[in-house]
Amino acid sequence: MTDPTTLPYRPCAGVMLLNRNGQVFVGQRVDSTLEAWQMPQGGIDDGEDAETAAIRELGEETGVQPDKVELIATAPDELFYDLPPDLIGKVWKGKWRGQRQRWFLYRFLGEDGDVDIATEHQEFRAWRWVDPAELPDIIVPFKKTLYEDVLAAFAKHLG
Repeated sequence: MTDPTTLPYRPCAGVMLLNRNGQVFVGQRVDSTLEAWQMPQGGIDDGEDAETAAIRELGEETGVQPDKVELIATAPDELFYDLPPDLIGKVWKGKWRGQRQRWFLYRFLGEDGDVDIATEHQEFRAWRWVDPAELPDIIVPFKKTLYEDVLAAFAKHLG
């Protein structure tokens, strides 16, 4: 078995999308039977900057177009999470031990009808708006600390 400490972290970008009521967009992944929810996030392509990746991932996962969002803040540091041991070597072709993420806080300027998770490469089977404080309790357990760090990074902008 591969020693996880020898594997790098996958570069990734994440989006905390706030609606007019200060609630956050979350989706349930199509590839999981868990009741866990997550915010839009995904890998940064070679040569792509983190904010461009964040907007691309937001569109790919939620159908929300760039003209429907406004940047509020960028987390000052990269945030990390490790995969649990049973997933290392099984996801991302076994190349990564977890993710290092750049997070962006955006205001959603659109209406709920502008959200369409039935995208070309659908990642979510359901979506909803939640209060930010709920996030650590509805995410997969191995990302709980990451989500607490995202909340801390954007605390002054949240309710």
